Amino acid sequence: MAFVYAFLILVFLVTFYPFWNILVLSLNSADDAVRGGLYLWPRSFSLQSYQEILKDQEILGGIKVTLMRTVIGAPLTVLVISLLAYALSKKDLVGNKLISLFFIFTMYFGGGLIPYYMILKSVHLIDTFAVYIFPNLMNVFFVIIVRSFMQELPAEVEESARIDGANDFQIYARVVLPICVPVLVTIGLFSAINQWNAWFDSYVFTYKSDLKTLQAVLVKILNQYQTQEFTSSSGQLADSAKRMAVSSETIRMAATMVATLPIVLVYPFLQRYFVKGMTLGAVKS
Repeated sequence: MAFVYAFLILVFLVTFYPFWNILVLSLNSADDAVRGGLYLWPRSFSLQSYQEILKDQEILGGIKVTLMRTVIGAPLTVLVISLLAYALSKKDLVGNKLISLFFIFTMYFGGGLIPYYMILKSVHLIDTFAVYIFPNLMNVFFVIIVRSFMQELPAEVEESARIDGANDFQIYARVVLPICVPVLVTIGLFSAINQWNAWFDSYVFTYKSDLKTLQAVLVKILNQYQTQEFTSSSGQLADSAKRMAVSSETIRMAATMVATLPIVLVYPFLQRYFVKGMTLGAVKS
């Protein structure tokens, strides 16, 4: 048992320390950070890097877009996935196996980026906020997880609801969803993380600066600091950083923390659903 605890502590330290080191660097003054040797605590505490980051309008706009796509996209994804999973969990559904195979086929085979881009363009999603929402509503892997969970539900629950006169939508909304809280919260959390961390779709499918996500802006900042190309507002931020008590290193670390912390702070608030949700809707056969 002691070996197991020691191993888990080691895994925690290995995974947590890089994040902690980024935080330490972002909270340290630039002139002191260039000396190196920062490991556990800032030697010269400073919030100047965060002040510079939060002054940049491109970053503030990216935070707004990312927050909107997460708040809108994740609940809609849970809704669509749960509806499809509920339908596929019914063994008496006509063509159930064929429909399931159709969705599973898309997990292994795809047309590639160019056909995908052409499809999005044909439905007028390119360079619109909707390109962040509609293409991400479906995740076959999540559907399989939720469907498997629903198939394990006691049949007596739905039968009693039908006897009371409930239709399929009423059973779905009033019976199935409350019981499926743990799996739906899990799927919602994964969807929110995917939405928050997404940057490639913003890079490829949008051109307007006011549609760029926070992660895309962060990638832009990191690339511009590394290549020394200051041609955008992110580049102007880098130029101002040279005149302030900040450096490219502290700016990059602060930008990383700004993009990472919000989604990390969500976990403590959702953890209780993973524990308490398992007992919701329990019945005795």
